Amino acid sequence: MAELGIEIVQYDDRWSEEFHSIKRVLSIALKDVIIWIEHVGSTSIPGLGAKPVLDIDIVIESYDVFHSVILQLEQIGYFHQKEWSFEGREAFGRKNLLTPWDGKGTQWMAHHLYVCHKDSKELARHLAFRDYMRDNPQAVIEYEQIKRRLANTVTSRDSYTEGKTEFINRILRKGML
Repeated sequence: MAELGIEIVQYDDRWSEEFHSIKRVLSIALKDVIIWIEHVGSTSIPGLGAKPVLDIDIVIESYDVFHSVILQLEQIGYFHQKEWSFEGREAFGRKNLLTPWDGKGTQWMAHHLYVCHKDSKELARHLAFRDYMRDNPQAVIEYEQIKRRLANTVTSRDSYTEGKTEFINRILRKGML
């Protein structure tokens, strides 16, 4: 692990299982106000080493329901993080390791939760990147090498993110054509 504290670990099939478990809880809590829930980011790409943190996008039809989404997510332990949100992607934090609260005291894997409008550019980017990577094993190898190199050499999280940007943008140009 680098001094930065970013650790890239081997892909783990349990990431998909954990996503589906969290998705079940979210689906029950939000059934009337969302369209679907997507597993995005590096942990959604089989074979790709990653930080063991899930990225989850909740998709809504309209911002008319967003206030209801906030209230329902608060009831299961999330809180809206306006400072981490931007157009097309609203971020939510977890009150504790038991979030989402399922009534069973489950301690969940670390995850980032976002709410995206169905037509948002950010959602389209997440899905295009994930889908391209799932279909291109050579790109998976290249991306993991970049991530491991950055995790071991950069001195800030911003540098880590910036170091991945060129690769991600290149994939998005291919995946969104």
